Amino acid sequence: MVTHDTPAPAPSEQPTRATTAIDGVATSYYETLLELMPDFATELGLPGRETEYRDYSPAGIEALAEATREALLRLDDLEPADDVDAVTLDAMRERLGLDLEIHEAGLDYSDLNNIACPAQSIRAIFDLMPTATAGDLSHIAGRMANIPDALDGYISSLRAGRERGLVAARRQVLIVIEQSTKYAEDGGFFDGLGATTQADDGELPESVQEQLKRGAEAARGAYDGLATFLREDLLPTAPEKDAVGREHYALMSRRFLGSAVDLEETYRWGVEELDRVIAEQEAVANEIREGASIEEAMRILDEDPARQLQGTDALQAWMQELSDRAVDAMAGVHFDIPDVMRRLECKIAPTNEGGIYYTGPTDDFSRPGRMWWSVPEGEDSFTTWKETTTVYHEGVPGHHLQIATATYQRALLNPWRRNAIWVSGQGEGWALYAERLMQELGFLSDPGDRLGMLDAQRMRAARVVFDIGVHLELEIPERWGMGTWTPETGYEFLRKNIAISEGQLNFEFTRYLGWPGQAPAYKIGQRLWEQIRDEVRASEGGSFDLRAFHTRALNLGSVGLDTLRRALVG
Repeated sequence: MVTHDTPAPAPSEQPTRATTAIDGVATSYYETLLELMPDFATELGLPGRETEYRDYSPAGIEALAEATREALLRLDDLEPADDVDAVTLDAMRERLGLDLEIHEAGLDYSDLNNIACPAQSIRAIFDLMPTATAGDLSHIAGRMANIPDALDGYISSLRAGRERGLVAARRQVLIVIEQSTKYAEDGGFFDGLGATTQADDGELPESVQEQLKRGAEAARGAYDGLATFLREDLLPTAPEKDAVGREHYALMSRRFLGSAVDLEETYRWGVEELDRVIAEQEAVANEIREGASIEEAMRILDEDPARQLQGTDALQAWMQELSDRAVDAMAGVHFDIPDVMRRLECKIAPTNEGGIYYTGPTDDFSRPGRMWWSVPEGEDSFTTWKETTTVYHEGVPGHHLQIATATYQRALLNPWRRNAIWVSGQGEGWALYAERLMQELGFLSDPGDRLGMLDAQRMRAARVVFDIGVHLELEIPERWGMGTWTPETGYEFLRKNIAISEGQLNFEFTRYLGWPGQAPAYKIGQRLWEQIRDEVRASEGGSFDLRAFHTRALNLGSVGLDTLRRALVG
């Protein structure tokens, strides 16, 4: 049982703490992860195996499962030495135990969707690799040359999943065929890397230029091979049905929340929350122009020249300026933000797949946290009123504050706690909680920016209804239609509730269908964060301090929401 953590000092105080036996197991497991997953080491900025990939084959999947079993066995007879240990033990048993459940169900052999599977991650690791020197670019060339083996392993796992009757839905296979074909095309991502002739420190030697060209050719060929396998081999066996059903969905919901919620109750709450947010939007629309509908208010904002950005360069500059202002305003006033965490880079992603995301800093902060925007092809016009809250979500006080705080707490948290655990419900729930918090702190006083925040809240509430409703094939609420949910009725529902471009909507729709349980974790996580805060406030009464609560909570790192509640409430 996890007890209350001792109130943790502010990040800048860097507490000291003796390493315990439980820390030893967690650290050993973390080091095994780095050994088995060299690309994970690159994500963390750790040198040494920059050209390598993990083994994506069934043998690699089983090796990871065996390491997980061994770590859990080593924890069996250990008792926590302090409250930090209690959280580590609780988190490891919950996370690692769930990983084994997913493995035993075979779901790691059929991992394929439009946003978060090996087809994307094998390419995406290049976004985090340095390009300053000829040596850096040689590493990039070497890793491109190893893409064929990585994708061959992935294909063999997909085949193993098919033998067990586990194949992703046809819709997901088709979109990954499209993505893989783009990666493989002439003049695409890899050709861009292969044509590099200059590093930051000077012109590349011809040997490195040739290495890059060969690596790009190998990578393109491998992705062409993946597209061929998916089209000719996997697609004919892919089910038409997108809904994954209750058993699969409940398991994935636990993965993303770290909590087993009542799915029907959560669905009903999602419907009620959506109605509440819409009513709040209507009130703000009336502030923008008396009597205006939500749609009319949005048109007014879209047509306001002061709220428009043309081109990705303008978007990137605006993101950076707003992010810098938020960090300056938050640091030392509403949150504890040490100097090393105050650098946050805003970047346009080198892909056009439609996502907006954050990547954390290296362990030593030599590579800062980064906010990325993957702009859909053909989109070149942006409105700030919609995206102010996105910058707060991805940056400060959202993901950057959360993830960089855990990275910074080297003396308090073992490396597994700092770097190897991410729970969407806790992490994305925090970022959505942070959006609302910015309103409470007075940073969304402009009604346009506030409508943008509510638009984001509405999207996340609609996700709860769509995701649970479609995958469990529940009854459609009367306000939104009749019968049970299907992808088609769900698409129309999303179109009415998410004010984004068609390209972004199609990306989101496909994402929800292919990544069950993840999208609702934002709003459900926000709900549980707010419940936990209110429980702590009620318990502490007049002594409750919001800044201290946030510091204590963020110093825990990313843990499942049940672990978070036990750590903060008891």
